[in-house]
Amino acid sequence: MAAHDHQEHHGTDLAEAAERALVKAGEQWTPMRAQVFAALSGFRKPASAYDIAEAVSKSQDRRVAANSVYRILDLFVGANLARRVESANAYVANAHPDCLHDCIFLVCDACGVTTHIDDDAITRRVRAAARGAGFQPVRPVIEVRGTCAACAGAS
Repeated sequence: MAAHDHQEHHGTDLAEAAERALVKAGEQWTPMRAQVFAALSGFRKPASAYDIAEAVSKSQDRRVAANSVYRILDLFVGANLARRVESANAYVANAHPDCLHDCIFLVCDACGVTTHIDDDAITRRVRAAARGAGFQPVRPVIEVRGTCAACAGAS
């Protein structure tokens, strides 16, 4: 399996990498964007805009509208700071925002935890197959639904 080599960031290092990537994309790292990113990266599994709005609202002691969070999440996805898990209509922080590539998500139907793996050989083949069918791929979405090792061992 051809794995994609990159540095994964965690904690404050992840927030700093996200800030650098957003500024490099020509955008500002505002306090609200920082709070949305902090909330997103604090979730153990994919979070909806409503989940994130609630977390930010609690941290600010004021209501933050989900539509504001959606706009920020769209910006984050465009700048590679976050990825959208299509089947869950939710988002995960990108642990390596300084590296642009296609992702493969493994989504556990039992607990909802989503694992991100990289395999450039697979995603290149998906893109090539799309082009072979006369289709111009923009962003392949590969999600595998199933049961994670922890949940499989619990049953």
